[in-house]
Amino acid sequence: MRFLPKFLSAAFAAGLSVTSLSATSAAAAPATASPLHFTAARGTFEAYAPGSHAVTYRPDLVPAGAKAHVSALSASRVGTTTVLVISGLLPQHEYGAHAHVNSCGATGDAAGGHFQHVPDPVKPSVDPAYANPRNEIWLDFTTDRSGIGHATSIVDWTFDGRRAKSVVIHETHTHTNPGHAGTAGGRLACLDVGF
Repeated sequence: MRFLPKFLSAAFAAGLSVTSLSATSAAAAPATASPLHFTAARGTFEAYAPGSHAVTYRPDLVPAGAKAHVSALSASRVGTTTVLVISGLLPQHEYGAHAHVNSCGATGDAAGGHFQHVPDPVKPSVDPAYANPRNEIWLDFTTDRSGIGHATSIVDWTFDGRRAKSVVIHETHTHTNPGHAGTAGGRLACLDVGF
């Protein structure tokens, strides 16, 4: 698992943009194993316009021109590792971030709720049995003095027929207490990611 962050960093250094790569080796993987799936997305946040893939809803907290990179690598034996790297934000500020079920839209609500591997039958989901970093992809981070932040999520599951479609940046780190689990304040920005 230690090679994953380096692998994903190398993919960004190579200039990958919104792409997806799936591969499997019949010699190396049993017939029941899921294929290796890699996806990467990057964007520069801007005000919403039709067709936008990186949108800021609160430019006071996620300024236009801030940049984000997200990559994810999934395989049945290792689960899913997701890495977020973001720059151009407020310095030394705490942000929340999660994978969401829908693509970005004109408002933060367009991205829908958090993607959950095992969906909570109650919506909105604030039960820590479902709204937790093992069942969702949480990417909370704190920026440094230069406004750069990064986070890594490692879960033991892979996407099946359902897939997350975006990463939403929130205004606080994610809460874990019952009745508030999974909440992280307002939706500040959104990046489309083809998980």
